[in-house]
Amino acid sequence: MTEDQCEYSRWLRRKFLFVDFRIEGIRFQAPLVIDAFHDWVFPDGTHWAQFYRNGEDYLIRFPELADFDISVDGLAVRAWPVPGISDETVDHLYLNQVLPVVLSKQGKWVFHASAVETPSGAVAFLAESGRGKSTLAAGFAIAGYRFLTDDALLLERTGERYVVQPSNPSIRLWQDSQQALVGADAQLAPPVQYTPKARLLSGDALAFCPEKRPLQRMYFLGEGNARQVTFRQMSPSEAFMGLVKHSFLLDIEAQQTLSSHFNQLAEMVALPIYFYLDYPRAFDALPQVRQAIIEHANSESNVE
Repeated sequence: MTEDQCEYSRWLRRKFLFVDFRIEGIRFQAPLVIDAFHDWVFPDGTHWAQFYRNGEDYLIRFPELADFDISVDGLAVRAWPVPGISDETVDHLYLNQVLPVVLSKQGKWVFHASAVETPSGAVAFLAESGRGKSTLAAGFAIAGYRFLTDDALLLERTGERYVVQPSNPSIRLWQDSQQALVGADAQLAPPVQYTPKARLLSGDALAFCPEKRPLQRMYFLGEGNARQVTFRQMSPSEAFMGLVKHSFLLDIEAQQTLSSHFNQLAEMVALPIYFYLDYPRAFDALPQVRQAIIEHANSESNVE
């Protein structure tokens, strides 16, 4: 592991010290006698993560990768990788999949989104996997507009507005996006064993913002069918349903937690900052897309 990669790992550990995370040891995934109360499934039907109650605590199982035991208060996480799974893979599962739902257990707002810094504030891109969130964030970062997060958007409330917390300083890209945008210029993080995507570390090629930034816009990405960049403001009900869909939540059956989360989202959508965004999915169009988003985010920038 290079010094840059070691520093990356240390940065991740320091960032969330309030959660006690440890890799306990290696073990095979024994069959469970309890039923999962929630399941993350890929569009092709593959089971990605299964959620169980383990007494008062929780267990998240990533089949053939690792189990994560989570305390009921979300302050302690214990990982049990299966034989042959690297520490880098476990770290990445923890930071990008487990930690967001753990933070939601602590009452924080975490969404499946990327975010970048613009002159008027942070803008976030929400979408299902494969819609181009990471490519869009990387397109900003290579042009000097620093990215704040690639996959998990953590928000904090400040008065009547919200601020974006920076997440881990790396972006995952498919090979075609990596070659088209950064080539061999960016430093690579250690590979993980469940995806062929490359993890690119921030640096001269990919600018990262380590400071909080006020949230200016939230864009929900379309399917890429538009022939030009298009924006449409969302109604509060549309924005609410979109935020629910892209929320990280540990226990979707905990009524008190859900009620609190929905009440918080209802307050969030009162701000006129939510838009549908669609644009041509072509690498050579990214500069025009980036400029259109910057200009749109800057319009009527003082959101009340």
